[in-house]
Amino acid sequence: MAQDIVPIELGLPQGDLVTLWAPRWREDGEEWEAFLGDEEDLYAFPDAAHLAAFIRTAEQHDLIDHPAWHAVPALNVPELIPDDDHSYDLVGVPELVAEDPDTWTISELAEIIGIVRSLADVCELDDVHEILDATEAFSLLDQGRLPFTGREGERLWAELSEAVSEKWDSVLDVIDGLVKVPDVDAAVLEQTAEELAAFLEESAEAEAGVEAGEDDDLDEDLEASDQAEGAEDEDEAPAGFWAEVGIDPIKIITVEQEYYTLRCYLDDEPVFLGNEGKIDVFTSSKALARKLADANEFHGTDLASVSTWEEVLTKATAGELDLEVDTENTYVLAGLAEDLGEGTDAIDPTQLELAVELLTDAADWAGDDSVNSALSSSESLGWLVSFVLRPDPNRLAPSPPFDTEQSEWRKLVETFENRLRVH
Repeated sequence: MAQDIVPIELGLPQGDLVTLWAPRWREDGEEWEAFLGDEEDLYAFPDAAHLAAFIRTAEQHDLIDHPAWHAVPALNVPELIPDDDHSYDLVGVPELVAEDPDTWTISELAEIIGIVRSLADVCELDDVHEILDATEAFSLLDQGRLPFTGREGERLWAELSEAVSEKWDSVLDVIDGLVKVPDVDAAVLEQTAEELAAFLEESAEAEAGVEAGEDDDLDEDLEASDQAEGAEDEDEAPAGFWAEVGIDPIKIITVEQEYYTLRCYLDDEPVFLGNEGKIDVFTSSKALARKLADANEFHGTDLASVSTWEEVLTKATAGELDLEVDTENTYVLAGLAEDLGEGTDAIDPTQLELAVELLTDAADWAGDDSVNSALSSSESLGWLVSFVLRPDPNRLAPSPPFDTEQSEWRKLVETFENRLRVH
């Protein structure tokens, strides 16, 4: 399978440099991975204009035989600007490990260590591998926050911090020493620099226009507020029972069946109707309402920890519970695997975003980091999903076939469906 060639930014001691990375792809029965470079040199550039000038004229480098290379020299300069998901601040690692090991810190650190391992693999940096392999915590970052909780987790994070403090400078020195900034054709660079400047100017003007529009909207809002001052509170639409209790009915549509259940968020963490990683679901909203009328049925549910849970049970017992599901809480899993197999144009971004939300919520609730790992931007499925959900003209589109991505998505859905406890 031919994976994409991705512009990336590396934050190194000599500065923030741009290069190209070809994540792992399979060809002729073998697995490959590569960076833009030649023999022992890693080619990197101060900006996308220099990178564009190089790839439009270079005749020899390690990516020249990549199955997707033919499309790269034709890319415009904005398409060679790395996005946030592919910007790796190696110099900032000591600051990261000085933070508490929350989800975001661990995720960012895992991405950086991932690209460092790729560089070490491709460039045969045995010293870097030795440093990373000597501390167990580096290999656990992909599992998310779970390994770094509790007393054992604190010990692991402390070991990782100590390793960074003592040895990260050596990692930076080795990688920094690989980097070569090749000369580029001056005439071509002049052209690409103009392309970059024009893009940055347009982006600045667009941003200024948005800010001006926001100021105008604020003025209009203030004027409208002044005009509406004194209006009676009874004119406001009621929030509704489910909004008041902070719990939502949700509907899940799989290939085989439709299911209904409940979910809420406590301190931004998802909580489902269920326990021990199993979600209680029903094939109709009426069946769910009838079960809720019997409080004993859900004595051990995780939702019992929600302060408003008794209000739900009281209303259900009285036969007054309306389980109509809003559109934003309807999750359609059916058909997505087939769409993923066809490519980005076949995928409904809204359907995919909701499906990702559901799978991620369920896995997080169950303490399972497999979804976050599979949807990491360094994985082929994660790269495809992020391209659909966060479209950016600066990103190189994923290239078919998408058999691997489709297979990985089906595994995630199968794992989710195995969590459902059908009543």
